[in-house]
Amino acid sequence: MPRKLRIKYYVEPDAASLASRAAQYLTEMVGEAVAAQGQARIAISGGSTPKAAFQLLADPGQPWRWRMPWDKLDLYWVDERTVPPDHADSNYHMTREALLDHVPLHPDHIHRMEGELEPEAAAARYESELRNSFRLEGAESPRFDLVALGMGDDGHTASLFPYTPAIHEMSRLVTANHVPQKDTWRLTLTWPVINHASSVFFLIAGEDKATVVNEVFRGQRDPERLPSQLIWPSSGILTL
Repeated sequence: MPRKLRIKYYVEPDAASLASRAAQYLTEMVGEAVAAQGQARIAISGGSTPKAAFQLLADPGQPWRWRMPWDKLDLYWVDERTVPPDHADSNYHMTREALLDHVPLHPDHIHRMEGELEPEAAAARYESELRNSFRLEGAESPRFDLVALGMGDDGHTASLFPYTPAIHEMSRLVTANHVPQKDTWRLTLTWPVINHASSVFFLIAGEDKATVVNEVFRGQRDPERLPSQLIWPSSGILTL
């Protein structure tokens, strides 16, 4: 980890402005990656706030729909619930309805987590997908151009929940995480993979999150209780 972390804050007055800012940021970051290397690989999260941004990206009346280089984009997921892809709780399902059904992103460029499989098998399959699509060798880690995260009111991010085994996982790219407080399993990228991305940003909405955000970034370090504190990008820059 770098000794210091530079945090760039963007504060918007309402949910609509935040969604617009997120759509703009996603488009700009993908565009920069494509200009630099001919393609962009990003990992996204679920939730109502990303959904609003995805809907703007898919809207033909918005500039982002036409500025996004869809043919050069590969889309991955940060985490997933252990449900089928057509289930209402699936992050993939939300993204498909809000975005994928409305934009020219080639199916071969959509890399979903298979939440319908047994959790450990699904995690292993996604790790294999990352290794193949990024052409990784040995202990190499994928370097996403952008990872988009949310933050729960309990301080979790991705599916790294407080006091769960995934907090301690450092050798795998993807892990199946049992979450007792929700009585379920989740699939998630591990925090070293997230931190290895070229750019990492949190998309956080609502006054009710203000206390936990302040505690995560200004409070005492306790990642067991506040897993979002594990997010310390190797680039030294984190965007909120």
